[in-house]
Amino acid sequence: MTMEEFILTVVKKLVDKPDEVKINAVETEKRIIYELTVGEGDYGKVIGKGGKNISALRSLVFAINAKEGGKRARLDVIDQ
Repeated sequence: MTMEEFILTVVKKLVDKPDEVKINAVETEKRIIYELTVGEGDYGKVIGKGGKNISALRSLVFAINAKEGGKRARLDVIDQ
């Protein structure tokens, strides 16, 4: 399972419109930025109360990527 598939699997379980969840990986020399977009009204569900959902997801993405010895990873949620 790739990191994109992992993020998509988790986020689709959180939102009301799983078909509108998209992820785009932007790779630079030193890091990978995963840009996540969700359907209208689902932004708050991904962030969670007090930012707990996105914080937990970011921690997992960072830890998994570090364990695999890859570039530094960052997860951004794009608000449309």
